[in-house]
This record gives sequence, structure tokens and C-alpha cells, in this order.
Amino acid sequence: MPRTGADRMLDSDRNARTAALTAESVRAAGAKPEVIVCDLRVRDDIETMVTRAAERFDGLDVLVNNAGVIESTVTTDHDRAVDSLSEEVWDAVYEVNLKAAWLTTKFAAPYLRRSPRGPAIVNAASVSGLVGFPDSPAYGVTKARVIHLTKVTAVDLAPVRCNCFCPGVIDTPLARSFFAAGEDRDARERELTAPQSVDRLGRPEEVARPACFLASDSAAFITGAAYVIDGGALAWRGVKG
Repeated sequence: MPRTGADRMLDSDRNARTAALTAESVRAAGAKPEVIVCDLRVRDDIETMVTRAAERFDGLDVLVNNAGVIESTVTTDHDRAVDSLSEEVWDAVYEVNLKAAWLTTKFAAPYLRRSPRGPAIVNAASVSGLVGFPDSPAYGVTKARVIHLTKVTAVDLAPVRCNCFCPGVIDTPLARSFFAAGEDRDARERELTAPQSVDRLGRPEEVARPACFLASDSAAFITGAAYVIDGGALAWRGVKG
């Protein structure tokens, strides 16, 4: 928003209500949002979203691929191990987390290449793309591929920059749905936060600030990087007592 140098933004979501809530926050920060409902599993929706943004704003300077789903958000089946996950769930997670990020990048690339303002792409990856977690094989695999997509995009689209951030356990609806999908919600939360040096859930704004940094001119010499935002969980192999 204006605090980070941006004054216009296209807000896309498959849910019109949550898109409207995001737009309200953007307006409150003093920027001008454009809202479009988009199903990231539909190729034509993605192309329309990018084209509309470019036409509305006379080009594109920054692309943030921030959408993501985890197995527990698309199935009520508690058996989500790598050998029991359904093909339908695998495809849903893959299409939203990875294929959509690639397609959005593909459609946005011509506009970003023409931007005179230090164009950048910021992708949402995850610590699940760096280490394995139980009951989320498709999520972990797709986030690992997002990290690699970030690297090859930084190479292929240069001088357009591309970086990603890898959050740990952040207090978001996605994390809460994952906690609730276990037999003991509180135990699952404790299990995931136990390796952290910072003994609490991360806050959404603690991810948003690094993401804004990567999109800004302050990160003009950073590309192809993956920033871990996990409260120190991956800094060691231990668990606090």
C-alpha cells in the first residue's frame, strides 16, 4: 500500500466475500483496489485476471502469487498420507499451489518485462517445501516446486526479479484448518511450534512485511532467493522441553 510505495492493486480471490474484505483493508491503507473473482484451477480465469489488471493499471510492476491450499482444506478424510491420499485431492492442491503460480507468471511476464519500475515477482512457498511434514504430501511437494519455480523464473525472466518466502506456523485460516483436522487441535499446534525459538504462532503481518520488502526497490539486488520466516524452527533439529 502507500506505506510500501504501492497505490494500486488487483485483489483476486475465488471467494467474493473474502476478496471484498481484502479490498476494504487496501482502501483503509489509502490505496485503490480492483477486485476480480478468479478460480485458480481454471486457466481462462487466470488469463482474464492478469489481462484485466494490466489493462486497468496500464501495465504490471509486481506479481504476488500468494494463493495456497493444503489437503485438510479440500478433504475431510483424516487419512492423508502419501500412500492413501486421493488423486482428486492431489490434483486440487497441485493446480492451486503450483500450476496456477506458473500460469499467472506466464501470463504476467510480458507486462512485467515492459515495466520501467524494477519489476518483481514474489511467490508464497513454505517451510513444508524444505522439510517433510506428515499428512500433507501434496502441499509439501508443491511448495518445494514453488521454491524451484522461483529460481528458474529468476533466471528466465531476468532482469525481472523473482523471490519467495517460506513461512512456518502462522496464525492464518489455513493453519487453523490444519490444526482442527487433527484428533487434538491444541496438541497439533504445540507439536508444530515446539521446534521454534520464538515460542508462539507467527503473525500474518510478520510475513507480509518481508513479502513487501522483496517486492520493493530495497531488494533490487535480490533474486532467486527463498526467505525462511519460521521463528527459528529450521535452525536446529531439537524440540523444546
